[in-house]
Amino acid sequence: MKPLRAALVASLPVLVLAAAAFAAEDEPAQADPALVEAWRKDLAAKADAARAAGCMTVVGADGWLFFAGELKHLAAGKFWGPDAAKVSQASDPANADPLPAIRDFHASLKALGVELLLVPIPPKAVIYPDKISSLVTVAPGALPPRLDPDHQAFYDLLRQDGIRVLDLVPLLMRNRLNADGAMYCKQDTHYSGKAVVLVADAVRRAVADPDWLAAVPKKDYADQWQPIPISGDLWQGLKDESLPREELPLRFVGTRQGDALEPIEPDRTSPLILLGDSHTLVFSVGQDLHARGAGLPDQLALAFGFSPDVVGIRGSGATPARINLYRRSQSDPLYWNPKKLVVWCFTAREFTECGPSGWRILPVKK
Repeated sequence: MKPLRAALVASLPVLVLAAAAFAAEDEPAQADPALVEAWRKDLAAKADAARAAGCMTVVGADGWLFFAGELKHLAAGKFWGPDAAKVSQASDPANADPLPAIRDFHASLKALGVELLLVPIPPKAVIYPDKISSLVTVAPGALPPRLDPDHQAFYDLLRQDGIRVLDLVPLLMRNRLNADGAMYCKQDTHYSGKAVVLVADAVRRAVADPDWLAAVPKKDYADQWQPIPISGDLWQGLKDESLPREELPLRFVGTRQGDALEPIEPDRTSPLILLGDSHTLVFSVGQDLHARGAGLPDQLALAFGFSPDVVGIRGSGATPARINLYRRSQSDPLYWNPKKLVVWCFTAREFTECGPSGWRILPVKK
């Protein structure tokens, strides 16, 4: 093993606490606060070691790679209110707190008659804590405890304001050992092709059957599973080409053209907007995001029967994505007329790892 990898693999030799065993269909148990605190310190030490070595990648167990920024976020603790400025990347402390920005965005959409569904993608380390820290062991047939109490408390605050939040942790935890594939890429910062399918189905269930949905013309799309190799961003960040590349099963969606599938194009007139960071683009737009036609927009098209409008960005889904959304309404005064639902999907680490722009309050139209 190379010296850099050996240094990053090392774990802190402190107290090991096992997750309590419970049936897979149950909700994950809450972790003991002492375990949460020790786990945070362990993650912070690993993230600091990686960054000190000039590397974004932290090597975990069994071939799992983790993003140092994600670990830093999980180690931060409470990230809203007076604590926000202490832990946020925002250059202006006034934009550090995600709570006012999300509340304002929800209120602005509501004034337009548009619903908001917030879909934060949980950090990989929350679903696979035993792969990053020796502090957590999981018995066969058990699930890990929930080690994200601050995320849960924040989502509860949003719900008290009438904001719908889809907490994906229970779903992804129940499927973390799914025979068809893990819930995250081992060598990339994004969720897996299997998880994308489950997330799209969960969004469809959460939306249920509002009146507007019945009026949208539906299409019959075809789908097919196919394994593909990827060059994950964490794999690239490690700079160790002796580590074999990961292969993922992906479900491609499109219109049948002979033996091939023609990918679905986003529809700017769609009543559904998919807004967010690269989780709205991965496996969908190709190039550095691995594949085309198998991402969240494609799975949502299959689940709903029509293509969404996509306002995704390869950067932060916090402020830059909403700026792009505002620009669409600037260029098209009728843009909001057919809109009924915004699914705002971004990695949960953006609550602190949001970049210098932070969480600005922005208009949604002129």
